[in-house]
Amino acid sequence: MLAGRFPPDGPFLDIGGGNGFVAKGLLAAGFSCILVEPGEEGALAARSRGIDPVICATLDDCAFRPASIAAAGMFDVLEHIEDDVATLRQVYTLLKPGGHMFATVPAFQFLFSADDAEAGHLRRYSLSRLTQACTEAGFTVAFASYLFAPLPPIVLLLRTLPSWLGLRRPADAARSAGEHAPQGLLARWMDRALAFEFNRLAAGGRIPIGGSCIIVARKP
Repeated sequence: MLAGRFPPDGPFLDIGGGNGFVAKGLLAAGFSCILVEPGEEGALAARSRGIDPVICATLDDCAFRPASIAAAGMFDVLEHIEDDVATLRQVYTLLKPGGHMFATVPAFQFLFSADDAEAGHLRRYSLSRLTQACTEAGFTVAFASYLFAPLPPIVLLLRTLPSWLGLRRPADAARSAGEHAPQGLLARWMDRALAFEFNRLAAGGRIPIGGSCIIVARKP
C-alpha cells in the first residue's frame, strides 16, 4: 500500500525479514525484493515461501555499497536493537538519494509487558519517538501514522495489566496468538475496523492511535 505511494526504482531490501511474510506481500504487489535475515531458521522459512534471493547474514556482513539500495524496510525490527539511531544511520548510508525507508514498530511504552521482554523487545515507541530517531539519522519523514487502532485496549487488558500484577509471565506468551485471533462478532468488527484503516491510509490519511507505528522516511 505505502510502497505503492512511494515506489522504489529498484529492488526493495527487507532487513531482518524473518520468515518472509512481508516480502511475500511485496512480491505479490509486483515489487522485486531482497530479504536479509541473520537467523538460519527464518531465512529457510522465507526461502520456502518462494522468496528469492534470501541472504542469511547480518546487514553488516552483507557489505552493500553506500548509496546502492533503492528502498529498505525494517518491519518490527528496530525495537530489538539497542542503538536504533545508529542502525537507521547505517540504512541511510546504504540508500540512494531519494530512496525511502519503511518501518513498523510496536506502539506505546506504557503497554510494555512480559510478552515484549520474551520477544526480545527493548522498547515500544510513540510516533514522536520514532520520528525523532529517523530525523536524527538524517531522514526526512514523508509519512507517519499509528496502525491497528483497536489493539491498545486489548493489549492493555490481556497482556500489560496481568504482567504488572504478576499474573502473566513470559512463558504465557504462547497464548498470545489465540488472544489476537478473535471470533464471531468481535472478528467481524476487527475486520471492518482494519479495512477502514487500510482505506484511510491508502487515501493518504492517518490513524491517531494504534498498537503499532508505521513510518516512511526519505533520504534527501
